[in-house]
Amino acid sequence: MTLQLTQTDVVRLTSDPSPEVRAEMAAKVAAQFDQGSFGVVERRIAEDIFRSLLQDVEVRVREALSSQLKSSPDLPHDVALALAHDVESVALPVLEFCDVLSDEDLIEIVRGQSAVKQVAIAQRSEVSVHVSDALIDTGNERAVIRLVQNEGARLDERSFGRVLDGYESSQAVTSAMATRTDLPAAVSEQLISVVSQHLQSFLVKQHKLPAEMVRNLVFQARERATAGLLSDGCASEAEVEQLIAQLEAKGRLSPTLALEALSRGDLSFFETAMARLAGIPVENARILIHDQGPLGVQSILKAANC
Repeated sequence: MTLQLTQTDVVRLTSDPSPEVRAEMAAKVAAQFDQGSFGVVERRIAEDIFRSLLQDVEVRVREALSSQLKSSPDLPHDVALALAHDVESVALPVLEFCDVLSDEDLIEIVRGQSAVKQVAIAQRSEVSVHVSDALIDTGNERAVIRLVQNEGARLDERSFGRVLDGYESSQAVTSAMATRTDLPAAVSEQLISVVSQHLQSFLVKQHKLPAEMVRNLVFQARERATAGLLSDGCASEAEVEQLIAQLEAKGRLSPTLALEALSRGDLSFFETAMARLAGIPVENARILIHDQGPLGVQSILKAANC
C-alpha cells in the first residue's frame, strides 16, 4: 500500500492553522498505518508524521491519533508511551487498548498519573499480577472495583487477600469480588467472613433486630457457606489444610463447622478440622474417626470439645 500523504504533508500538518484539518489528516494517516499494509519507507514516513503530531498543541489532533492507533500492534513504543502520558482524553484509549505498553510502562503510569488513568488500566483485556498489585496499592477504590470485576485481570491469592485487607469496608469491592470465578478457597472464606460482618451490622442498625439473635443467624449462615467451599471434592489436601489453618488462626474453626462439612459429605474437611480441634496429627484423627468401635469417635469428639 502506498502512503497517501507525502513528506510535504508533514510540513502542512505542522503549519496549517486549522485544527480540524490537522485532526482529519492525523486520523487518515493513522487509519492507513493501522491496516498494516505499509512498506518500510511508508511506515517510516508515517511514524515521523505521528511524532510530529505528538507536538501539536491542539488536543483534538492528538485525540484523533490516539483513537486510530490505540489497537495497532505496530505502533512505535515511544509514540505509545507519549500518548499514554498525554492528557486524559488522549491517553485513555491507549492505556486501555494498546498492547505495545509494557508492564513497566503501566506500573509507572499507575504510580504517577491520575486516578482516571488508573481506572483505564484496570479495564485492559489482560492485566498482569504485577500491574494488579500496583493498582491495589493506589487506594483508588474505583480502579480496584474495575480491576476485581475484570476477569482478564490476574490476581493471585496474595493479591486477593490484599484487596480484602485494604478495602474490606467497601461493599462495592466485596460485591465485585463475590462475582469472581477464580477465588482460592482461603480467600473465599475471608470474603464470607467480611460479608457476614457487613450483614450483621446492617441487620442490627437498619432493622433494629436483637444483636444476639442476628449474631447467631449470621454465624450459622457463615458456617454453612464456609462448609460448602470445598464440598465439590476437588480440593487438594494442601488446600484443605490451608483453609483449616486460616480458620483456626482467625478463631473461626469450630466443632459445628466440622460437623456441617461432614453433613455435606466433605470427609477430608471434617478429618482435618477435627485433627486441629483435638490437637493431634491428621493421620491419627483419621484412625480414630474410622475406628470400627465407638471409642475412637468418642475420644476425638471429646478431645475436640464437641
